[in-house]
Amino acid sequence: MDKTEKQICLYSSALLALMLNVGKLLALRENGILAQYWHFNTTEFAYQVLAQFSFCYLMFYLNLKQHWLATLRNQNKYLVYAGINFLIAFFFMAFFGGIQRRVFHDDDSFRQIYWAAYTARFALAVLLTGILIKIILLMRASKQHQQENERLKNAYTVAELELLKEQLNPHFLFNSLSSLSGVVRENPLLAQQYIMHLSKVFRYTLEKPTGNLVRLTDELQIVASFAELLKMRLEEAFSLRIDIPEPYLHYRLPHLSLQPLLENAAKHNAATPAHPLKVVIEMSGDKLAISNNLQPVAAESSGIGLANLGERFRILMHQEIDIQKNTETFTVMLPLGHG
Repeated sequence: MDKTEKQICLYSSALLALMLNVGKLLALRENGILAQYWHFNTTEFAYQVLAQFSFCYLMFYLNLKQHWLATLRNQNKYLVYAGINFLIAFFFMAFFGGIQRRVFHDDDSFRQIYWAAYTARFALAVLLTGILIKIILLMRASKQHQQENERLKNAYTVAELELLKEQLNPHFLFNSLSSLSGVVRENPLLAQQYIMHLSKVFRYTLEKPTGNLVRLTDELQIVASFAELLKMRLEEAFSLRIDIPEPYLHYRLPHLSLQPLLENAAKHNAATPAHPLKVVIEMSGDKLAISNNLQPVAAESSGIGLANLGERFRILMHQEIDIQKNTETFTVMLPLGHG
């Protein structure tokens, strides 16, 4: 039993014990019908309530605790299971009922009435306790089912995210190695710097952050290294401006959210010293805006990059990215989560 179930059993036992014995309080009325047959005894009343409480709690414990009795129920051996519960209830009733009669009613008057009332009270306690046990078992099964669904959902989410990230890496690797081969031929010294920045980007790409969310400041550091790779390839034909107020740097977003947008901008737009490609990363309200000037070129596009990014935001942030396009600029608005 977990903590909640223990509390339910404790409070239910107390309620049943009081409810099943509250009728005895009618004997307090001197002129009442019950007072003619039964003298109210505070000590006896307390003993009876305590005995009833102990019995109810014992039944809860034996039927909800994971041991041999629960095993019989789980194995559908209901006759044996019910028989054992009956024997426990009968023994408990006979033992505590016998003590009560010996201590508080040592004569033989109303003996049959005494045991009839005692048996009826215990039978009602067994019935009500059984109903509450069934309710708790149904709640437990519902909770376990919900937890299993949550585990399956989490496993599916992790697998889906890994698949989406695997779609990113080969594309980035192909583009980076293609660019590196050109830099090596043109400027071997520059190629060393290219490899240094490339290693930073790949190291970050291969990281698996907890929860798949990272701080914006970490993403911007890698974007800066990736921008250096583009500058080495495009030289004066590319520029990046980052303007993020300090409070937003600790906000969170999915791992590898910004790099694919820079890749897309460089892939789908012409970039020359006369007409450079300009990328700006800034805040627009409570969203991160990544925009570039439009200078479209005829490049084959599968749309995987943006679709991939949008799917990751739906899974991790439960929000949609916003894509805005006009004749001059292309902008992607990314929602951020608080750090």
